[in-house]
Amino acid sequence: MSFTGSLFSSVSGLKNHQSMMDVIGNNISNVNTIGYKQSRISFAETFANTLTAGKKGNSTIGGINPNQIGLGAKISAIDRIWSQGPFERTGVSTDVAIQGKGMFIVKSNGVTYFQRAGNFTFDQDGRLINPTNGAILQGKMANANGEIPSGNAISDIIIDQNQKLAAEPTKNINWVGNLSSSTPVQRTQKVTVNGNLSSSNAVGANVSTNVIEIYNEDGKAFNLNVSYTKTADNTWTLNYSVKDTSNNDLTPPIAGSISGLVFEMKDGKMVLNDASKAKFDGVANRITSSANLLDFVIDAKAITQDASADAAIATQDGSKEAKAVSSIVTVYDSLGNKHNINLKFVKVAENKWKYTIENTSNSGTIENGNGTLEFNSDGSIKSIVQDGKQVSSLQVKFNPSTGASTNQIINFNIGTVGSLSGISQTTASSNLNVLSQDGSEFAPLTNITINQYGVVEGVFANGKTKALAQILVANFKNIQGLEGIGDGLYRVSPNSGEAVITEFGADSGSNLQTQVLEQSNVDIAEEFSKMIIAQRGFQANARVITATDNLLQEATNIVR
Repeated sequence: MSFTGSLFSSVSGLKNHQSMMDVIGNNISNVNTIGYKQSRISFAETFANTLTAGKKGNSTIGGINPNQIGLGAKISAIDRIWSQGPFERTGVSTDVAIQGKGMFIVKSNGVTYFQRAGNFTFDQDGRLINPTNGAILQGKMANANGEIPSGNAISDIIIDQNQKLAAEPTKNINWVGNLSSSTPVQRTQKVTVNGNLSSSNAVGANVSTNVIEIYNEDGKAFNLNVSYTKTADNTWTLNYSVKDTSNNDLTPPIAGSISGLVFEMKDGKMVLNDASKAKFDGVANRITSSANLLDFVIDAKAITQDASADAAIATQDGSKEAKAVSSIVTVYDSLGNKHNINLKFVKVAENKWKYTIENTSNSGTIENGNGTLEFNSDGSIKSIVQDGKQVSSLQVKFNPSTGASTNQIINFNIGTVGSLSGISQTTASSNLNVLSQDGSEFAPLTNITINQYGVVEGVFANGKTKALAQILVANFKNIQGLEGIGDGLYRVSPNSGEAVITEFGADSGSNLQTQVLEQSNVDIAEEFSKMIIAQRGFQANARVITATDNLLQEATNIVR
């Protein structure tokens, strides 16, 4: 009779439960370790002593099962639980965490390792590293244009903290807004003369009306003088001249006359005959000046002649206040200098607006900056005319005087023909806004951000961003097969399979959480429960050894 079997079995149980306590203790000690994955121990039964073998039954006797006594237990596996750990927000731009089962790729002394901890920081050379061991984070570097190359070739992620973003000249300005259809036409369109010319005036007499102010497309005031000269009985000539507000002649001068205005008796009243009235319905009564932006007609059809005193009075329909709709946008030249460009609209006719594009900062000149914008009855753009030519889009040439490149083409995206997008004309109030412009000044790097796809973006002082690098993620067919080497690092083992390197996103099964860290997935309550189980298992095995010792003592006492 042997008692050693129970002794050895219980000793194996003691060792196994001691190992279980070691695993539990390691889990608890790493309860606050960033990215730590808890370990789990599993036991397996050991059979080594067969008392009788099993026998097959026959027609006269049944079969007999084998009789075996095990020699204890052994450790079958110590594996990791790769469940997701909770996230802790840190607000640090280089703190990242993986949501999923991927691994960060790092290199140390030229050897590739993998880790879950995402508390990276920059070293003196701008490399993103694990501050615990100096392992360098791997990914793809962007080119000078901020483009991430395709493929999964990895390299050190190095960010030049002193880099600067070159100035970008403005190429496109996107506008949106409305020009109110109820806005009155700003310029004087019609001058009306009413009242009476005295029939008692001698031939050759001159009768002046009041001097009135008229206005051009830009709301600039001019003096209009209208007078009448009697050339024969019941026959007059209308004379006009336009001067500046100081009553000085313009260059070129604007003056003229409409002769042969004949009065006749009609319905007991001396009025202009039909031929004379017709002179105020044609081109003869239209006065234009492209140099002074004037375009108006004189209407004197209602003038009368009788014996009463002269009382001819001229009035005009123009606005006395500027009704321009404008907006100033800051654009940039090739050196990053700022220039203030003003886009101004003035209503010159129903559904028709004149636009002017000018550099209000006096730091350069603009070519092709004048034209008209005409609208359809539904408020959409009907036509865009630039320097007398109809165009499909508005484009100007800017020549800065700052030493920057000249002939800078800027597209003013105000909308397309037939569309209500961009600038429209409706009954809503007038407003004009810049949605965006793509220029920028010379600017240093001020900050970096990392998005959910692992793209490291530089944020520059001018508000522009640019992709600098991309963090890649590694997946394994058997993540349990990775071999831990300490410091939160793992390496490939024969049973893990090679790393499958890809970008974060749906294809990888992992997303990147930014400005957070993944905490340990150790559950303290669960570990304490396992600790009780390990303690009781250890005690039970120790009790078996004690009982076996008592049996051995009794057996020894038999020979006395």
